[in-house]
Amino acid sequence: MILGIGTDLANIDRIQGVLSRHGDRFRNRVFTETEQAKASRRKDEAGTYAKRWAAKEACSKALGTGLRMGIAWRDMSITNLSSGQPVMEIRGWAKNRLDEMTPSDHEAIVHVSLTDDHPWAQAYVVIEARPLA
Repeated sequence: MILGIGTDLANIDRIQGVLSRHGDRFRNRVFTETEQAKASRRKDEAGTYAKRWAAKEACSKALGTGLRMGIAWRDMSITNLSSGQPVMEIRGWAKNRLDEMTPSDHEAIVHVSLTDDHPWAQAYVVIEARPLA
């Protein structure tokens, strides 16, 4: 069953402007060390951050809260499988919210899709509850 769906669209140029103005203060407030390491290795650093920004916004919407009610930016983190597939890791209050949403006889699966086409970055998040075996 689907527990939540979220989407977000971020402007890469806007994220570049925030990076230029606030640098590490912005990076450290919003992104995990793993996300920052990945972005620093990419030619399009701002695009990498914009996709992750959009994913965090989309995830907070799929959780049914938006970025309020205790959810912190760093409670949600995007990593990638060796295939390149993005994976959403959730912890902190966001994890508590996810656990509350998930029926006791189910496991939560968070699906995420990222794309960009300058100047836009977009993310979709679908939270699925799958019955336990």
